[in-house]
Order: sequence, then structure tokens, then C-alpha cells
Amino acid sequence: MPRWPEVSGHEVLPLAGWAVDEDGPPSDDQPRTFRLRLTAPVPGDGEQAVLRFGGLATLCTVELNGEPILRSESMFLEHAVDVTGRLTGDDELVVRCEPLTEVLAQRRRPRQRWRTRLVADSSLRFVRTAIHGRAPGFSPGPPIVGPWRPARLEIRRRVAVDDVALRPRLKGADGTLEVRARVAPVGGAAAPRTATVVLDGPSGRHEAELTVGPDSVAHGTLSAPDVERWWPHTHGSPALHDVALLIDGEVEAKLGRVGFRALEPGPDHQVERDSLALRINGAPVFVRGAVWTPVPDEEVEPTLRAAREAGLNLIRLAGIGTYGSDSLHDLCDELGMLVWQDFMFANLDYPISEPELRALVEAEARQELARVVGRPSLAVLCGNSEVEQQAAMFGVGRGSEEGRGELFGELLPALAREAGADVPYAPSAPCGGDLPFHPGTGIANYFGVGGYRRPLSDARTAGVRFASECLALANVPDRDVADGEGVPRDVGSPWDFADVRDHYLRELYGVDPDALREADRARYLELSRATSGELMAYVFGEWRRAASPCGGGIVLWLRDLLPGAGWGLLDHEGRPKPALRRLRQVLAPVACWIVDEGLGGLDVHVANDGPEPLEAELRVALIADSERIVEEAREEIAIPAHGSAHRNVEGLLGRFLDVSYAYRFGPPAYDAVLAVLESGGRQVAQAVHFPVGRPAEPRPAEELGLRAEARPGADGITEVELSAERLVHAVRVFGPGAAALDDQATIAPGERHVVRVAGEAAELRVAAANLEGTLPVTAAAH
Repeated sequence: MPRWPEVSGHEVLPLAGWAVDEDGPPSDDQPRTFRLRLTAPVPGDGEQAVLRFGGLATLCTVELNGEPILRSESMFLEHAVDVTGRLTGDDELVVRCEPLTEVLAQRRRPRQRWRTRLVADSSLRFVRTAIHGRAPGFSPGPPIVGPWRPARLEIRRRVAVDDVALRPRLKGADGTLEVRARVAPVGGAAAPRTATVVLDGPSGRHEAELTVGPDSVAHGTLSAPDVERWWPHTHGSPALHDVALLIDGEVEAKLGRVGFRALEPGPDHQVERDSLALRINGAPVFVRGAVWTPVPDEEVEPTLRAAREAGLNLIRLAGIGTYGSDSLHDLCDELGMLVWQDFMFANLDYPISEPELRALVEAEARQELARVVGRPSLAVLCGNSEVEQQAAMFGVGRGSEEGRGELFGELLPALAREAGADVPYAPSAPCGGDLPFHPGTGIANYFGVGGYRRPLSDARTAGVRFASECLALANVPDRDVADGEGVPRDVGSPWDFADVRDHYLRELYGVDPDALREADRARYLELSRATSGELMAYVFGEWRRAASPCGGGIVLWLRDLLPGAGWGLLDHEGRPKPALRRLRQVLAPVACWIVDEGLGGLDVHVANDGPEPLEAELRVALIADSERIVEEAREEIAIPAHGSAHRNVEGLLGRFLDVSYAYRFGPPAYDAVLAVLESGGRQVAQAVHFPVGRPAEPRPAEELGLRAEARPGADGITEVELSAERLVHAVRVFGPGAAALDDQATIAPGERHVVRVAGEAAELRVAAANLEGTLPVTAAAH
């Protein structure tokens, strides 16, 4: 079903506070019963009462005062039940959830052609429920059971507004809005005669009369000349316009907000052949996203804002989880966050030929498409997560022919076209090429740098064109963690993702992680935090450069489900981890980073994704012995809106200096290369490269000349000013109740750097990759 409109004269009563009969966490082995007391006023004459359930997991019967009113066999379906004349003013709603164990144990055909290790029971392919909570390796449980989405009681008067479809389009500089809605009379009221759609927002107020047919369907098109466009936040302002429907000049229905944007490639694009390179309003958009993980309703907005602050511009709702709520999609529209929407299928061999399952899938897909199609934030529709990959890895054809089948190759894309989707459709993630998991064609899940422990150079040589998943790492949060705490492990694997991180810790810092963990656990964790961020920044810097064939990447995943060192860029409480704060330096709308081109030296890349031209000064400096700037050059650069540039370091310095230490004619003369971008008298971006290895030997703060002073900033933010006489790498500011927003920088000798800190500032401390112990932050003298 599409968004619920707000209709004047109607009452909407949230149904919250369900009581559970059983003790303990939910499971698939036991029934579970939810009860709710309703004390709403009894609807009067001419009024209609409708119970709406956003989602019930999974095999459920709903009773009102002991009488069954609804049977649900899919957690992904919404339900509306007319209960007019059945409410007494003191009513009881009961949701009885059946255990899935008996259903899953039934022998059914067709037999599965492959067995995935992802889920505990492959018979879940017959049931429309989430894999989340049923995947031993990364989401072992408990599963979602019962009313998992909001339920409400609607009291309708005069007219009911349902089946709303809003389809905004751009035609040159002008916007058009196609509107369709059912406006049915309620309780014997006269059928509506007129309907007017009103668009109001930054482009002014516009109205258009709709045609109301004998079937009570109002439809028509509104035009908005020279409309202001919607942009992802990295590239401009996400302009939104309110839409309302006036019925017979008296009843107003608020239909939500729309944005006008042109998206390329469109729905006819073949991603398995051509991969994916998004353009919005004609501007190329390098995608930097993360797989969304379930969070409580009240934490959706802060989680999205944390992702936005870090420079991410897309979330992927992956097939292992659940569809997004209306509030999540509303916030993505508002915040300028793009959405990659999977249908909720993953890894399994789904028997779409079974009539009952097919009917559930069609109803589910139509409802979800009605919810998201037409939203400016929607960027990609995807049939599933890893089904084609599983088919190919288990030898069922090449994957695309056998794994795709009718469900993902015909049914879902046809329903998307029917719904008017204007976004590309990917049949599976990954997909394309001779085998769907080959990273150089189509859409890839790329874990070469990461789980497969490939060298950093693989980020380029693999030729990734778009990564629908990448960089699953055991990211250590700011707090101390126990060995193995929260660390994911692939089912059946003798290693976990902390082992992967340790492999790269050894590669980047030249230390034995096992020995370091035993000798100095605090330092081991500090280098572990830095390692994850360094890997992510390296890979995204490689992919974001202008000459790269890659259109973007989606990190697995955004937020941890449990405490510890999980895959999340945010910890389980929603705080950015150090890895994300390092990655932010490469993902920011205005960013600079350094790429090693071997015998070609070092290139400094500068990106300006924003809507305004950038006038800036680029400074490069060579640092010797971690304490002396021995060569320096500056250049004024101008970068257009949505543009980029790159400069060769030796080209800026005017002579050969072997800054990448590729020729090795003698001992290295420099141990760090610094690039700083300044605009308007302030530093807006910084990058550093270490030709002969990152500084790993810990030194006392006194020897480094490191100082840290705190002063109050705006909006409750504390500003910590850091300075040093010697180079200090991967600086981290932390403390109880504090959340650093932009640390993980390198402090060059004689330079100053300001770190913004939210939350408590009373006990802040500084750590770094080459700092012995930690340094307390002192209050700045007035």
C-alpha cells in the first residue's frame, strides 16, 4: 500500500503497548501471543473504522474480541481491515503468531538446487519472512516475531483517500506531477465531485484540477514551471514540495512531499552488462553508501544523520533484512540520502512456481513499489542479494540463467515497469559477466581487499565498476572490546574478520598483531582502529579518482547489531567508529586524497561535488625524519561545481624527487608527503602518504611535542586544537560520553588541526598510532 495520507476530519490512533503472553526472546520454535486493549471511542453514524497493520511476522491470526478478523502469511504485507460496527469502546486485539518450525519441516517441491550456508534452514525459501535473525554467521537471532511495524486505528468521515500514486518528472527546466488516488465516499456520504491537487514549496504554489471518474478515482497532471530540483546532499540541496488534495473544496488530504530530479541511467539500463554509473540532474554522482541495518524507530533519524555527516550518500536496504518504513523513506527524501532497494530475497532458491508463494510475492512487490516509486531518493531497484552468486558457486549454470529465473528476470522488473519506476533494475547483487562474482563486470560484491586478503593494489587491478557490497571489516569502536566481541564469522570458516584485520595491520604497520596484543593490548586496539580506516580510505580513494571505472561502493554495513567489533561503520549505539571518521576524509563532498601511481609518482586528487565552484589553494609538502618540511609548493586551483581535478606532486614541486619511492636510487629522503586544501583562509581537506611505511614506533607526547587544548564551539560542540613538533599519525580524540566527529587525521610538524567533539568534554584524551599511551586534553587559557 502507498503512504497513508493525512485527511482532515479523520482520526488516526496509534496502537502501541502490546503485551506478550510468553516470557523470553521470540523464536521460530514457540508460539507467541500479543494482546492490546482498545479503549477508543465507538465510531458514530456515517463513520468508518479501519484497523491497519504495517507488518505482522510471520504466520499470524488477528482476533478482535475473540473473533478472527485477519490471517497473515507474510511479514512483508500491510493489511487494512474494516471493523465498522464491531468496536464497543472496550475491545481486545490479539495477534497469535504460530511457530515456523512445523511449517519449515514440511517436505515441499520443487527441491532446492543449492544449499546456502547463510541461513540455518533453507526451507525459509517457502515463507515470506526475513533472513535477519536467522543467519548464524552475522545475525543469529532472535528473529522478528509479531507486530513489527506500526499499527493504527483510523476513524474515517465523509471520504476515504487510498491508493495514492505520485509520479514527479522533469521535462527540461519544468516539473510535472502525475497524481492518482481513490477518493471513495464513506458512510453514505455523496460521492466526491471535484478534486484539486496543490503543490507548494520552494518553486511556489501550483494547482491543477483532477478528473474524478465514476469509480471514485481522481487522476491528472500538474505542471510546475522552472521547478527547483532535488539533489543528493553531497551535490546540492534536497528540495521538496508538499502535495495536498482538496476534495469538493472542503476536505484536505496531505499526500506527503515530492522532489523533482532526473536520474540516469533509467529503467531500460542493463546493469549486468553495463554496470552502474549514476547521474542526477546531469551531474555524475560517485556513490558512497552502506548497507542499512535495523534500528529502533526513534533511532532511524540520528543513524541517517550520522551517515550523512560522514559523507555517505546512499543506503542499501538489502534482501537479508526488511523493507524500510515510511518514516525512513521520508527522511531519506528530506536529508538527500539515496536508496538502493532490494526486494527481500537472498541466497535461497525461491520456488516461484508455487501458486501460494507467487501470490504473496506479487502482493508484496506491488505494495512496496507503491511505497517507494516516485520518491526522489529511490536510485536503484534490485531483485535480490546473492541469489545468482549462490547458483553459480554451487554449479547451477552460470548463475544468471538459472539463478535469475522468472522471479528476478521477468516478474519483478515487469511489476516495477507497471508501477512507473524510473530507476535502473538490477536482477541480483552481484550480477553480470561470465560469473556474477567476477568483480570486473556488472555489479560486484568486492571483498578482495578485505575477506580475501588481497593486496591493496587489487582495488585497482580488479577493475570494479560498482560494488554493491564491499569492505566487511571488524571495525573496533572507541571503547575497549574483548577478543572476539561482536566479530562476524562466515559459517564454516576457520577464520573471522578480526583475523582479516590483523592481516592488514601487519601489512600496514609492520608489526606482529598476536605479539602486540599480548604485550600492549591498548596499542593493538589503537592500530586496529587505524587499520580499518586506512583500508577503507585507500579503496574509496582509488575508486573515486576521475580515471577510475568505478561508479561507487556500498560498505557492509552501516551499524552494528551487537556490541563489539562488528562490520558497522557505526557502533551498536549509533556512534561513528574511528574507521568511519577516517573514511570521511575521502568521502566528503569537498575532499583531497593521494594516489600512488608507482613510477608515475604521486597524484593529489581533489573533488568538489557541491553545487558551487571551488576556489582553493593546494599545498604539498615533503616531510623528512617526521619533523622537517624540506620541500613545499602551492598552487591556486579552480574546480567547477560537480567537478574534480588532480595534480602530480613532482609536477607541482617542479622536479624529480622520487616522492613515491619507486625508483629507489638511494635511501628514502622523505617519510611523508602532505597535501592540504585551503579555501577562504581555512583548511577544508587534508591527505598524507607514507612512501616507506606508516609511523608505528610509539613515542612519548613530550618527544612528539604534541599538545591538545579544548575550547567551546558553536551548537554545543567542543573544539580540540591539536599541534605537534613531529608528525603524529591517526590521531583520535575520545572520552566518556564524547563523540569525535572528524579526527583520525595526521598532524604535520608545526601544523595545527581542530577536531570537533560532541557530547561530554570533561575527560577527553588523545591517542595516535605513534603516540605512547594517551594524552589528556587541557582547557585552553582564556
